[in-house]
Amino acid sequence: MENSKWLSTVASIWIQITSGATYTFGIYSATLKSSQGYDQTTLNTVSVFKDIGGNIGVLAGLLYSAVTSSSRFGSGLWPVYLAGAVQFFTGYFFIWLSVTGVIDRPHVLVMCLFMFMAAHAQTFFSTTDIVVAVRNFPDYSGTSVGIMKGFFGLSGAILIQIYYTLFDNKPTTYLLMLAVFPTLVSLAFMSLVHINPSNTSNDKPHLNRFSLIALIIATYLMIVLIFQNIFTLPSWAHILTTTILLIMALSPLQVALTAQRSEQRPPSPVMAPLITTLEDQNEVEMNLLHAMSTINYWLLFLAMVCTSGSALATINNITQIGESLDYSTLEINTIVSLWSIWNFLGRFIGGFVSDLFIHRYGLGRPLFFSLTQLTMVIGYLIIALRGNLYVGSVIVGVCFGSQWSLMPTITLEIFGVKHMGTIFNSIGAANPIGSYIFSVQVIGKIYDKEAQATGGLCHGLHCFTLSYFIFVGVSLFGVLSSFVLFLRTRGFYASILQNRLK
Repeated sequence: MENSKWLSTVASIWIQITSGATYTFGIYSATLKSSQGYDQTTLNTVSVFKDIGGNIGVLAGLLYSAVTSSSRFGSGLWPVYLAGAVQFFTGYFFIWLSVTGVIDRPHVLVMCLFMFMAAHAQTFFSTTDIVVAVRNFPDYSGTSVGIMKGFFGLSGAILIQIYYTLFDNKPTTYLLMLAVFPTLVSLAFMSLVHINPSNTSNDKPHLNRFSLIALIIATYLMIVLIFQNIFTLPSWAHILTTTILLIMALSPLQVALTAQRSEQRPPSPVMAPLITTLEDQNEVEMNLLHAMSTINYWLLFLAMVCTSGSALATINNITQIGESLDYSTLEINTIVSLWSIWNFLGRFIGGFVSDLFIHRYGLGRPLFFSLTQLTMVIGYLIIALRGNLYVGSVIVGVCFGSQWSLMPTITLEIFGVKHMGTIFNSIGAANPIGSYIFSVQVIGKIYDKEAQATGGLCHGLHCFTLSYFIFVGVSLFGVLSSFVLFLRTRGFYASILQNRLK
C-alpha cells in the first residue's frame, strides 16, 4: 500500500496509543514519593512539571512549522518525532535511575526537569499527529482530532495493562518500560506520517470505523479492569487479555487497507471542506501574537485554566485521595486505568458530537465546552460530599477529555490551520498553570495542613472536601468564560453552515 493519508493515520494512532504515560503517574507516584523522601506538596510540585511539559508545546509547534515550511526534509515529519523520542527516553530513564538508586538522589528541581522532559516529549507527537489529521481530513476536523486525542486517552489504560502483565507490583521497572517502549514505537513509525489531503466523499465512514475500534477497545478495557478489580487473575489470564488487546490495537491497519481501495473510486460531489469554508469566511490565518491580541484567545485560555487545571489536580492526587478514603491499592490503580477510558470517551464524544451539530445546525463548539465544564462541577461535588471516586472520576474524566478534542478544533476554526499547532499548544499552557494553582497551592497545602494535625497522614473525607469546593467555584467561573466565547462566536459558526450549504 502506498503511503496514503490512511497509512499515515494508522501510524499516528499507534504513536498516540503508546505515548500517554503522563496519565499513569498514579502508578509510580507513591514509589517516587517514598524513594525521594517527598511530602505531598513536593510530590505535587514534581507532578506540576509533568503537566507543564505535557501541555506547553509551543516549541513543538514551532519545530513543526519549520519542518513543514522547509524543503530540506521533503514531505517527512520525522525531525519532530525524533525530538520527542529523545526527550521521552531521557526523561523517564533518569527518573528510573533516580528511583532505583543507580544515581544519587537528585535535587527536587533536577527531578522536575526529568519529569518535564518526559512529558514534554508527548507534545511533539501529539502536535504532529493532530495537525496532520486536520490537514488530511479537512471536512471532519472535530472527528479526526477526537480520534487522535481519543487513542491518546486510551494509552494510559493500555500501558497499565502491559504493566500488570509484565511488571505487576514493580513500578520501578514500569518506569524503565516507559523510557523504552513508546520511544521505539515513535521511531519505528515516524517516517510514515505525511500530509496527503486527498478529498473523497468516503472519508467519514472510514473515520467512523477508526472511532468504532477505539470504542471497542475502551469497552474491552473496562470489562478487563472490572474483572481485575473483582477477581485475582492468574498470570496466564493477564497474558491472554493483553495479547487480545494488542491484536485489537493493530486492527486500524485493516481499516486503512479498505479505505485505500475505496479511494481509488471516483469521489461523489460533496460540500466545501470546513477549512476552505473557514478561509472564505474569516481572517483565520492568525499567528500566535495576533491570536494572543484577541479577547477570544484569553476567554478560551481562562476556561482551560479553571477546569482542566482542577481536573489534572484530581488525577495527580488520585492515589492520596484514595488512600485517605481507605481505597485499596488495586482499587486506586483501577481508577487510574479507568480514568484513561473516561478521558478517551470524552475526547471521542467531544469531537464527534460537536462535528455533528456544527454540520447540521451551525451550533458553535464553545457551547459544548461550557456544557462539559458545567457537568464537571457535578463530579467535583460527588467527590467532595460523598467521597465516591468511582462516579466522580467518571464525570470529571469524560468532561476533561472532551475539552481536549474541543479546544484544538475551536483554535483551528477561530485562528486558522497555518499556525494551529503553535496556538493550541500555547493555550494548552493553561493546564499546568491551573495544575500548579490547584495541585500545589490548593490540594497540596490543604492536605499537608490537615495531615500535620493528625501526625503526618490524613484520613477521611475532610482531607480534600475544602479543595473540591474551591474547584466547584472556579469551574463555574470557567463556565461563564466559555459561554461568553460562545456568544461572541455563534454568528460566525452559523455563517459557516450557510456558506457550506451554498
